[in-house]
Amino acid sequence: MISLGALGGALEQGLVYAVMALGVYLTFRVLNFPDLTVDGSFPLGAAVAAKLICSGVDPVLATAVAPVLGFVAGATTGVLNTKLKISGLLAGILTMTALYSVNLRVMGRANIPLLRSATILTTLRGLGIPGSIAALLLFLSCAVAIKLVLDAFLRTEFGLALRATGDNEVMIRSLGVNTDSMKIVGLGLSNALVALSGAMVAQYQGFADIGMGIGMVVAGLASVIIGGAIFAPTSIGLATFGAVAGSVVYRFAVFFALRLGFAPTDLKIVTAALVVIALSGPAIRRASLGMERRRAAGHGKAEASSENVLARNH
Repeated sequence: MISLGALGGALEQGLVYAVMALGVYLTFRVLNFPDLTVDGSFPLGAAVAAKLICSGVDPVLATAVAPVLGFVAGATTGVLNTKLKISGLLAGILTMTALYSVNLRVMGRANIPLLRSATILTTLRGLGIPGSIAALLLFLSCAVAIKLVLDAFLRTEFGLALRATGDNEVMIRSLGVNTDSMKIVGLGLSNALVALSGAMVAQYQGFADIGMGIGMVVAGLASVIIGGAIFAPTSIGLATFGAVAGSVVYRFAVFFALRLGFAPTDLKIVTAALVVIALSGPAIRRASLGMERRRAAGHGKAEASSENVLARNH
C-alpha cells in the first residue's frame, strides 16, 4: 500500500530537482552544449549554502549566494571552451573535476549536517505552515517562478540571440552577435540554476555531501528528454513546462522502481533505461508508421492488380 506521504515526497523531490532540469534544458536544448559542469555545480550550491548556514548566515541569503558561485562555475566552462578553444565536453569535465576540490575546500570535510541548523524550511514551519506542506509550497513556487522568468528571458532580444547561437552559430555570428559571450552567459545561467537546486536539496534532505552531484547531469537530461517525449516542445513555454513535468515524472519513476524491489544502487541503470526509452520512442513511432504506410501501400497495389486481372478476364 502506497501512502500519500510517500507520493508527496516524490512530488517534492521532482519539484526541487525541476530547477536543475531547467538549467540542464538551457544548455542541452537551447545552447546545444554538452555541459558536464552540472555534476560539480550542484554540490557546489549545496556546499556553499550548508557552510554559510552552519556559520550563522540567514538561510535565504545563504541560498542566494549559491547561484552566484554556480554562475562563476558555468562561466568558467564557457571561457575554457570559447577562449582557450577546449572542446565543450572536455571543458565541462575539467571544471567538474576542479570543483570537486573546491567543494571539499568550502565544506572542510566530506559531509555537513543541517539537522540542527535553521533552514528555509524550518523558517516556514516557524511561520505556522505544516511541515508536510512547507516543502511542497516552497519548491512548487520556486519551480513555477523560475520557469516563468526563464520563459520571459528567452523571449527577449538577448534570449533570442542565445537560442540562435544554439540553432545556428555561424549564421548568428554573421549578424554581428558575439557567440562567445552568449555561450559564457548561457552556461553561467544554467549552472546558477543547478547550484540553486543543490542549495535547496541540501536544506530539504538535511545535509550536504561531496558526492551528491554524481549522476546529476544524467538525471537532469533524463527529465528534459522525458518531458520532451510527453509534451511536444512546440513553444518555449511548453518546452520549459516539459522539463519541470519530466523531473516530476522521473522522480515518480524512481519511486516506483524502488517500490518494485530495485535496490538504491540500481537507480543508475533505471535512469539509463528511462533515457533510452525516451530517446528511442520517436524512432519506434516513426518505424511503426513507416511499416503501416508500406503495408497500406502494398494492400493498395494488391487490390489494383486484382482489379486489373478481373478486367482482363472480363
